[in-house]
This record gives sequence, C-alpha cells and structure tokens, in this order.
Amino acid sequence: MNTNADTNANANASADTNTNPQLSNVVLVHGGFVDGSGWQGVYDALTADGFTVAVVQNPTFSLAGDVAATLQAIEAMPGPVVLVGHSYGGAVITEAGTHEKVAALAYIAAFAPDKDESVATLIANPAPGAPVPPILPPVDGFLTLDPAQFADSFAADLPPAQARFMADSQVPWGLEALNGAVTEPAWRGKPAWYLVAADDRMIPPPAQRAMAERIGATTVEAPGASHSVYVSQPAATADLIKQAARG
Repeated sequence: MNTNADTNANANASADTNTNPQLSNVVLVHGGFVDGSGWQGVYDALTADGFTVAVVQNPTFSLAGDVAATLQAIEAMPGPVVLVGHSYGGAVITEAGTHEKVAALAYIAAFAPDKDESVATLIANPAPGAPVPPILPPVDGFLTLDPAQFADSFAADLPPAQARFMADSQVPWGLEALNGAVTEPAWRGKPAWYLVAADDRMIPPPAQRAMAERIGATTVEAPGASHSVYVSQPAATADLIKQAARG
C-alpha cells in the first residue's frame, strides 16, 4: 500500500505544478442498477461554477462496453478532465482513466480495483458482520436488487418516494460488467480522490477506506451518507470533484 501511496503522492505533486484554469471539464460515470440521471444535483452544482460536464450513460452490459462509452465522452471534451465514478463506475474509471486527457480521478463510494481485479473479486470475501446487498439471482445474465430492500441498502438517506422510484427504475447490471477485470489501473499513475459514504450498506465504509488508502487517494468522508451519496449529498460530492480539479 505504501508503494502505491508514494506513486500517487508523486502524481499529486506533478498535478500541483501543472494546475491551470483549463482543468474545468468533468466526466461523470454512474454505477450498477442506476443510470446517469442521478448525477443531476452534482451536474447542477458543477455547471453553476463554470465546469463543462458530461454524464456517461453506461449500458452496464460489460466493463469493456462501459469503458468504451466513457472514452467517447472523454474524447469529446475540449481539454483535460476529472474522471468521476460512483460504485461500479469506479472500476470503469480505473480502466478508462489511463486516457491521456484524464488529469485526475474521483471515486464516489466506489470500487477501485487493481490490475486483474474486478468488482466480483473485490466483494468475494465480505468482512464478518458486513451487510449483504440484496442482489437477486441473475436472470439471463443480469442482476437486479430486490425492490423491497432497495431503499434500505442503496438509498436509506433519500425520501421514500425517491428511493421507491429508483428501485422501480433499476437498470439490470450485467454479469460481464461485474466480472470484468481491470488491465491497467489508472490510479497507479494519476492522482485520486475518494468520497467515503459513512453509512453505506452496499460497499461497507471500512472497505471504502481500505481501497482509498491502497490507491493513495485524498479522502473525505460524508457523515450519514448512504450508497446514494451522490444523489443525497450533491454539494459534498461536487466539492470533492472541485478539489480534484484544483489538484
């Protein structure tokens, strides 16, 4: 872990020497079971401060397909970008973030795999007592969360009606995406930031902290936040992204 932290410290130092007003582009990558519309509050906060923001609509069929969709958004940006991922979107930005236009990475309650790791390998051995996400058995190669338990596990700090809508509008998450392995982790060569959702019942906060430490990320915690922290606390999420933009 210390070696990785040293690598990222050097990357952070490099970013500091190159800080300039042109780092004003952000690409937002959603995770499994949801779509890009959940980023609206973060989008509004960032665009109000003059950022150019793209929201990727990942198919979530496969990691390769989601990386391709993200690279398309990165390449369309007019300059260097902060690449942001929530949950499974962290695996996507870890793979897509090696693109030359990516200047910084921001993980929002997200998975941060190393080389040859996938979300499946990261969740294979949960800590004793950790909450178990209510993922239903796969149907035709796709996963969903039990709608009756969605609010408690994914969106406990959102109004009940909003959590219920998110449960009923789920996007099935492909097993190929869950099992997609990272080939070259971007965080090994680029500075990273991490927002820990302190009351997350999908990715346990201790696991988030361990991943943030492993990648040498600058880490901030959002008290009381569920896995839907990017929806429930858009200002805190946007503030972390702005930190990444400033280097």
